[in-house]
Amino acid sequence: MLELFGMFVLALAPIIWLVIALCGLHMEAYLASLGALVVAAVCAALGWAMTPVNMATAALEGFAMALWPIVIVIIAAVFTYNLTVHTGAMETIKRMLCSVSADRRVLTLLIGWCFGGFLEGMAGFGTAVAIPASMLMALGISPVTAILACLIANGVPTMFGSIGIPTTTLASITSIDVVELSTVQAIQVFPFVVACPILMVALVGHGRKALRGMLPIALVSGGSFAVCLLLAGHFIGGELPDVVASVVSLVLTFAFALRMHRAGVEVPEEYRLQTAGDGDAPNESVADKLRAWAPFALIFVVLLATSKLVPFVNGPLSAIKSTVNIYAGDPTATLTFSWVNTPGVLIFICGIVGGLIQHCPPREMLGVLGATCKQMSKTIVTMLGVLACAKIMGYSGMIASISDFFVAALGGFYPLVAPLLGALGTFVTGSGTSSEVLFGNVQLHAAQSIGANETWLVASNSLGVSAGKMLSPQNIAIGCAACGLTGKDGEILGRIAKYAFGFAVVMAVIVYAGSLVL
Repeated sequence: MLELFGMFVLALAPIIWLVIALCGLHMEAYLASLGALVVAAVCAALGWAMTPVNMATAALEGFAMALWPIVIVIIAAVFTYNLTVHTGAMETIKRMLCSVSADRRVLTLLIGWCFGGFLEGMAGFGTAVAIPASMLMALGISPVTAILACLIANGVPTMFGSIGIPTTTLASITSIDVVELSTVQAIQVFPFVVACPILMVALVGHGRKALRGMLPIALVSGGSFAVCLLLAGHFIGGELPDVVASVVSLVLTFAFALRMHRAGVEVPEEYRLQTAGDGDAPNESVADKLRAWAPFALIFVVLLATSKLVPFVNGPLSAIKSTVNIYAGDPTATLTFSWVNTPGVLIFICGIVGGLIQHCPPREMLGVLGATCKQMSKTIVTMLGVLACAKIMGYSGMIASISDFFVAALGGFYPLVAPLLGALGTFVTGSGTSSEVLFGNVQLHAAQSIGANETWLVASNSLGVSAGKMLSPQNIAIGCAACGLTGKDGEILGRIAKYAFGFAVVMAVIVYAGSLVL
């Protein structure tokens, strides 16, 4: 057992380094991830006798997986968002969302929950905190409250964020069917999705009394989101659940709020925002509003049309692919590149067409693309480092050693800590995708060792991501920067911790209970 513990500690060294580098040394994520890659390489050579050739090709496979499809979808999604900001369309979208109510609680649901969920589904990588939080602050909600509300909202959609990259990546590295995995993830996260809007209303209203008269709309907002996550995950897969759920939730919440407004429901003075519904907004036509939503509508339609729901389109496009063996240590370890039917390519096409619809000249689009690549350059390096590190850990046997120790120490109680690993990975790296890469195979090996349902335990890693994303120093820093609260990270972390830890405890219980019956 002592030897097993020693190998466990050595195998955890890259993760320990990330914790120290990010939280103790306050190192930037891209530098910390490169450091983790170096630590993983040294440990793999010393503890698991991994050869230089195997190590180099494992890292190369990680680089390739990071670049295609992960980095391409990151660039495409953020480019599309930046383009809508550049053309002014994002301001039109903001005004549309804010036109329905003067109640801070309702606007928090519409902007922080529904629109934030949409941004997470389309772009992710901090946009779903930075943009809604800054919008809520501009409407008169205090910056700290706005950030906290958006951190709560941003946790649960993360597994399906950025057109499902965390889920599709997890399915890829564990060889679990993506539809099966998406369905189980949606089942596990269901109660937390329903709870989030209720918590957000109580937060912005400074207590449970704020739920008076608001519980129905909060349940509509969360319940519709949760149901659509489940349906989209089961019938479409991992790419669109967030987008479908957020759109449906937005429409239903907007309609419910409009009904409340027309019914003459009085907004208590303490919740009224004087800035909402003022007369300073420009007069915009229906065509202007449709044009503003064009890139996002195109992405929704195109991704749906090329999904497995439309096999006569999906089949031919998916056939345009290449399969290669990069890792020298296992000729059966192959990597498949889908060249057309991959979210990044499709989003790029939709973003460009949407930009043309918004009358953006091609030269300006190139400028926005260049600025986006520069903006995301450190994130790209982070993804390269984390994926390469994870591949070395996986192929060398380091991940198996982590799993072996947990299984030996906890046995059948391992599912209690399964979601906590997912939370740890996201807390450290700030990325749901990185957490899936780091710990996805740990969960798979553990499930196989204790005889638990593999899909259930692997999905629990994504569930834990939801709690870890709330606490992530990177996510908090993005919110603080967007709202001009630089240096207040510690205060935000302290106030959001009770929500994240509360979620984590309930998640552990749900995962353990599920492992007993499946």
